[in-house]
Amino acid sequence: MRWRVRAQGCARFRAEEDAPMELRLAVVQPETLTGADAPKNVDRAVGYIRAAAREGARLVVLPETYPGPYTVPVDYSPHDALAAVAREEKLYVVGGAIEYVRPDDTGHAPCFNCLYLYGPTGARLGTYRRTTPPGPWIYEGGKFWDFKYQEADALPVFDTEFGKLGLLMCSEVYVPELARAMALQGAVITLLPAGLWSWELHDTWRTLLWARAIENLMITATSRNILPGGGGHAIICSPEEILLEARRPGVFTATVDLARVRWLREQVDRPVDPWPWRTKPGIFKQWLRPEVCRRGQP
Repeated sequence: MRWRVRAQGCARFRAEEDAPMELRLAVVQPETLTGADAPKNVDRAVGYIRAAAREGARLVVLPETYPGPYTVPVDYSPHDALAAVAREEKLYVVGGAIEYVRPDDTGHAPCFNCLYLYGPTGARLGTYRRTTPPGPWIYEGGKFWDFKYQEADALPVFDTEFGKLGLLMCSEVYVPELARAMALQGAVITLLPAGLWSWELHDTWRTLLWARAIENLMITATSRNILPGGGGHAIICSPEEILLEARRPGVFTATVDLARVRWLREQVDRPVDPWPWRTKPGIFKQWLRPEVCRRGQP
């Protein structure tokens, strides 16, 4: 499988002149309903988004396959409700669901695992379909998910009022090349909504999410579904610090400094006193050696 990445040219790291300096970002960690109650997740998602709007959020992120459908048959849609609340609250929303690659009469056709981006006008601005790993994978025959997963092969970024936005999914955080593809296309934020993971993975997940922010000089964020008896792990990271962590259900917001991200990308690493940053700046400038990376590829 080859990922398809859209090149943006040498000017991709210049600060967007009209982009906001800061952004209020909300991650939603829902108590996810399953089975016959699953369609109710749509109305609950709308409630979470309105709560985030009351806290000043301009971008609201829901977990992987939330509000769904999260499993087959694909028998309801989140699109009208999420588009409407994005328009009414005048904000951006990222929500998750599966969709059939090609529907058939069985209701069990292979599915893409999708993240949808809705804008403040209510328009659906784009879709990310999970790319990694290739199928078949863990989604078939589980207690929560049960569908035939089909990988996609495109890694788009999306234009927003605050800059370019990257979307990835859950354990794709373990593949550093994916977040780097977002950054090389100019994304200042990459969101990685998650589904479920074992509590034994909390420390590595936290480490990896922050690492993706550090090594790409971007904002990263995640949250996950909470099932009965379980917990969550909502996280928002900047290249210099972890801004927010929460294990309980709810809506969690942080103000992210996009001007700082753009400034770090433009800096040249050098010895200075006092030290003006808490990460390695400018790694997309004098640190780039693509010719060496190409030699190391099989």
